[in-house]
Amino acid sequence: MRVLIAEDDFTSRTLLQHFLAPYGDCDVTVNGTEAVEAFLLAIDEGQSYDLICLDIMMPELDGLKVLKAIRDKEKALGISPKEESKIIMTTALDSPKNVIEAYYRGGCTDYLTKPIDTQKLLSLLRDYGFAH
Repeated sequence: MRVLIAEDDFTSRTLLQHFLAPYGDCDVTVNGTEAVEAFLLAIDEGQSYDLICLDIMMPELDGLKVLKAIRDKEKALGISPKEESKIIMTTALDSPKNVIEAYYRGGCTDYLTKPIDTQKLLSLLRDYGFAH
């Protein structure tokens, strides 16, 4: 599995990286612009990300804009919803507005609030077939 972690908070980024490393190769970005660049580079190399953990509140480009850019690119390339990257939005903001925006307008796969509950994350990995 190939994973992209887009997270500006050092503690959250480190936790996700340590937790996900046993399941696959992890790349890390610290802002939205880097996240989009990493995604596009992976597509160009023919090695798209299986899982993207995407913080909503990031510098330069917020997570919702990154989500839209990723889904727009996948759609333009004809990648079916079944084959697109699994995207888990992560945020300290547990507001219904963010959840609605991410799911219904953005097309994220799932949503986790911080601090990240690793048992919930593991459950999602199992649901996606990335962990046993």
